[in-house]
Amino acid sequence: MLQRFLSPSVLAGISGLELVAKTVVEGFVAGLHRSPDFGFSQEFAEYRAYSEGDDLRHIDWNVFARTERAYLKRYRGETNTLVTILLDASASMGFGSHEVSKIDYARYLCASVFYLAIHQQRDGAGIIVFDDEVRDFVRPSTRQGQLYRLLHALEKAEPKARTDFAKPFLHLQQCLRKRGIVVVVSDFYETPDKVIRTVDPLRFRGSELLLLHVLDPRELDPGLHAPARLVDMETGASLEVSPEYVANEYRQRLGAHIASLEAKARAAGIDYFLLDTSRPLDAALREYLSLRAGRM
Repeated sequence: MLQRFLSPSVLAGISGLELVAKTVVEGFVAGLHRSPDFGFSQEFAEYRAYSEGDDLRHIDWNVFARTERAYLKRYRGETNTLVTILLDASASMGFGSHEVSKIDYARYLCASVFYLAIHQQRDGAGIIVFDDEVRDFVRPSTRQGQLYRLLHALEKAEPKARTDFAKPFLHLQQCLRKRGIVVVVSDFYETPDKVIRTVDPLRFRGSELLLLHVLDPRELDPGLHAPARLVDMETGASLEVSPEYVANEYRQRLGAHIASLEAKARAAGIDYFLLDTSRPLDAALREYLSLRAGRM
């Protein structure tokens, strides 16, 4: 039942990224609480005073009954971190074969990570939106109203131009003052060597990296039954292809690209996860949460 609230096709019918994020995260967290092997069951460490906006479910009502003051149980692993998302908004991210395009899926995912980070974990969060230039930058912060600034940046992100990983990562290196978690959300239509060479310097600065590879199901399995013309959404170049080409050479090339990107990322100590835009978002959130837990 909870999976229904994490389905992209259902989320497409919800108006507003904040409500999408709230729906996804509340369903996700409820699922974690029910999970026997993954959840928010860290070892209890201390109390902290209640602040407006905190989840009332975490208040220790026994303490409140004795002191008439609200305190929340704080758990080991709740230390704050900085989360920065680099969102690829190049033209190819506009592709979609069903209700949700890659950029829509990326928006839902980014909004959910921000909501989880800010409301559930009290982390600071920021974003860089890029194509061949840095189009938007919201510096990582814990200040009031940060979620709305981030969601506004996501709402404005529209696919255009080509992908250039070098500029956003150089921008991030110049602006990032503290170690944290950097999440790159992209369809990664770039050579794996160049992707890893570009992002790797952040690892040497102590940050953890997670590459979330977003692809449409028709990119993963085109299912072509007649000759067709394929058009590159970023360059306009076209290619006539046959069903035989798609069934054989295309699959082999895409499979090799994905395998190479994953292998080179793992070898560099970078986490990698492939996402199909027709699938629920919980797997990506689990990947993010696992990486965050590993920093504690």
